Amino acid sequence: MVLVVVGMAALSTWAQSQAVSRSDGSLEAARSTITQETQDLGYIVPTSSTKLKTFAFDAFGPYALVSGALFGGLDQATNTPPEWRQGFGGYSKRFGSDLGIAAAGTTTRYLLADALKQDTLYYRCECRGLFPRLRHAAVSTLSGRSGRDGHRVFSIPALVAPYAGSLTAVYAWYPSRYGVKDAFRMGNYSLLETIGGNIGLEFFYSGPHSLLSRIHLNNSHGSPIHGPNR
Repeated sequence: MVLVVVGMAALSTWAQSQAVSRSDGSLEAARSTITQETQDLGYIVPTSSTKLKTFAFDAFGPYALVSGALFGGLDQATNTPPEWRQGFGGYSKRFGSDLGIAAAGTTTRYLLADALKQDTLYYRCECRGLFPRLRHAAVSTLSGRSGRDGHRVFSIPALVAPYAGSLTAVYAWYPSRYGVKDAFRMGNYSLLETIGGNIGLEFFYSGPHSLLSRIHLNNSHGSPIHGPNR
């Protein structure tokens, strides 16, 4: 599933540029068309202040706490890792571990995105229909916006971040028997969790006064655009 998402993201951004380039006959015309399309959607480059607030919310806000509590409970139920045992002590370790993984991944994503001049926030689809919107949510997991026109590109930060978080956990506080294979497996789960989060933003966000926007910093992780429901 992870490989399918990677392939969809890469092919989607490549196909978009190829289709526009062929129809207009030149790279310059393609850039102009893409710019016009994204401007029509009202794309605005996030400010440094917005990025900082969004980073703080994503890394340490209520969503991160609730997610850490839920996944900590899942790890507790499956006794993962078994060395941490059960009881409150075991749960606190798992809860803290999941928070640490999320924080490390989020930090990596924001730092790399800033270095590469990419915008990795989620933008809802202007399309209609269940499957087109699901595809958009999946593809957006590994794509981002670049330039002042906000054209879509394959996002290395979004791909690296889940595995950076799991690698940090494996080599910083997990039992010594855990290695690269475990980090890769855990990173896959983190990537799938991101897809689930994007699907939530795509289908359950219904405006700046919705419940989802209130628990997600007025949807600052997502686009101010309302997509098909605007």
